[in-house]
Amino acid sequence: MFVNHKTSFLVRSGTLSSFKILQSGLTVNSLTSEQALKICQGALSAARSAQFKPMGVVVLDASGQLMAFVREDGASMFRFDIARGKAWGAVGMGASSRALAERAKDNPNFFVALAATAEGKFLAQPGAVLIKDASGQILGAAGASGGTGDEDEQICVAGIQAVGLLAG
Repeated sequence: MFVNHKTSFLVRSGTLSSFKILQSGLTVNSLTSEQALKICQGALSAARSAQFKPMGVVVLDASGQLMAFVREDGASMFRFDIARGKAWGAVGMGASSRALAERAKDNPNFFVALAATAEGKFLAQPGAVLIKDASGQILGAAGASGGTGDEDEQICVAGIQAVGLLAG
């Protein structure tokens, strides 16, 4: 269910109009839109089972691009921005948003600078986890908003596991 991409590099050789494409031999696994939507659905199913408040769940790919977002009826308008900010920070820093929140305690100025540099897309608060394949490669991140940080994180993990991937 993964999409494998061979990595190509465009290299200038000699004159400005002469370029070569080199195949690196590396393969990069990526999430499919079907997996992303199923992660959101699995997360919201877990939220309903636990009777959490209405939630929003976002899935980003490894480059921070939106793959899927679902906001439940009754969830506030902020759910998307908060869930995306948590997930975007996780992908960008290669760590769960909980780990980032812990790191921010020891170096708050750095994390304020990150948030400013990211123009508001970076949020170091619990509620987002990395999505990894069996080899540990980061495929993206899932973030949630609407409950406590623990609840948000719990449903993200459930959604990721529902599609057979690893949460990290």
